[in-house]
Amino acid sequence: MTALMIINMRNILSVIMLGGIYSLISAILFVVLDAVDVAFTEAAVGAGISTVLFLSAFAITGKHHDLKRRNHFPALLAVLVMGAGLMYSTLDMPAWGDAEAPVHQHVAPRYLEDSYAEVGVPNIVTSVLASYRGFDTLGEVTVVFTALIAVLLLLGAIREDEDQS
Repeated sequence: MTALMIINMRNILSVIMLGGIYSLISAILFVVLDAVDVAFTEAAVGAGISTVLFLSAFAITGKHHDLKRRNHFPALLAVLVMGAGLMYSTLDMPAWGDAEAPVHQHVAPRYLEDSYAEVGVPNIVTSVLASYRGFDTLGEVTVVFTALIAVLLLLGAIREDEDQS
């Protein structure tokens, strides 16, 4: 419902706020599905950081801009070709929910069977993220932290320019 409202909105501030609401609703859905770690990430990045970033960009750019007539055919053609290519690539995918798919035969059963004995954490998702894929998770945290620092530096640079004027 929120996504349909976002599509039909013409006020950019309303779109930004509804996008944040949509992210919070998604986070609540993830909590209901017992994916609290994903819910926390969605709430922090989707509703928090993204909304602040969009509001900051909106404050910098303003409400009005001049519309120029452009030829949108090349962009439409690129989107159609890319979409057709992506749809064609799905023909090689295994059937939905196929437990015998190659991706499910190597590592996933080992995590399900041995993670509690090896790590000692009862939640399999937490044991995989914290132990087996610890460096990957550390890399993701580093990327999010770097993005946050970049946004703070950009906002700080804008304030300095306003003070000098």
